[in-house]
Amino acid sequence: MEKYSQFRDRGSGIAPFFPVSSTPAGIYLPVHVFLFLVKLPFLIAISTTYFLFLQWFPLGSLFKKAILWMILGIPGIWWIDLQIDGVKKGSLAKKHEGRVPEPGHVIASSFTSPIDSLYLAAIFDPIFTISYPHTRQVQYISLFGAIFRALAKPQEYPPKGARMTDLRTLVAEHPTRVIVVFPECTTTNGRGIMPFSPSLLTTPSQTKIFPISLRYTPPDVTTPIPGQYWAFMWNLLSQPSHCIRVRIAEVVYNNSISTDAAGEKKGRYLSNFMDTLGEDSATTSSSETLTSLNDQSVELNPEEKRVLDKVGEALARLGRVKRVGLTLRDKIAFVQAWSKRK
Repeated sequence: MEKYSQFRDRGSGIAPFFPVSSTPAGIYLPVHVFLFLVKLPFLIAISTTYFLFLQWFPLGSLFKKAILWMILGIPGIWWIDLQIDGVKKGSLAKKHEGRVPEPGHVIASSFTSPIDSLYLAAIFDPIFTISYPHTRQVQYISLFGAIFRALAKPQEYPPKGARMTDLRTLVAEHPTRVIVVFPECTTTNGRGIMPFSPSLLTTPSQTKIFPISLRYTPPDVTTPIPGQYWAFMWNLLSQPSHCIRVRIAEVVYNNSISTDAAGEKKGRYLSNFMDTLGEDSATTSSSETLTSLNDQSVELNPEEKRVLDKVGEALARLGRVKRVGLTLRDKIAFVQAWSKRK
């Protein structure tokens, strides 16, 4: 592992991209194989039925959540350890008002596993987004897309033709839905918090931002390495049960007032830019204009940095980990190096 030392955080020595090793099954291997073979057909059948058919029908939020809980229950994900900042254990029913995300709020979630999106969907029925490190805009994706995003290769820039918007627009257009943001832009093994995308800075100043940390026991269901579909399925289905440790921090507000004006100005610029894109296509290719737009540097003022730091520190505290300086570009380099090992 010495050749991967450059992918450890210099200050703490944390390696957030390394896969978490599973505990050897030993003499219990036949039991694990039996559990995997029994659970797999049920998971495939219910998941396929839901994502191909049922999710498109107007069945209501409660019915869809019930099906998602069935999908979570098949692998044995029914142990949920929930704790909310400022609320003592045993008093959640009485004192949770205003301390959990509700429609019109934004969730800044940790990003370690496909289970993240599935659990958040089963609880909040939210709108999912993907963030990128060089833009304040986000990509609007489905639950299915969010699940597979946790197993996909990290992307530094939005793909060509991606549906890009900002959180201010999403909150205004979907006042009855919660918005989920993964500000780290890519998955980790849960042992560190990466630098954030500036996408959270487009949140309206009056909108509540809830940092939420999700951790798993056993932790081998995290997917820091892309493409590990069968390894993830084995780790998920071969265990009798899994526990999710959910921590919800106190509300954070985007009080960087100057960001609101800058976001509106940039939104108007992008709208005008896209309106005139077709007119200029004769002299400039779409790939060139997309690259030039994405390559624009994102400058943060001190107030904006404090907002992102507050959310990042909350996630680190909730997850009992440290913030690291490794970026998405480091993750891409690590994945390339890891794929060449042997």
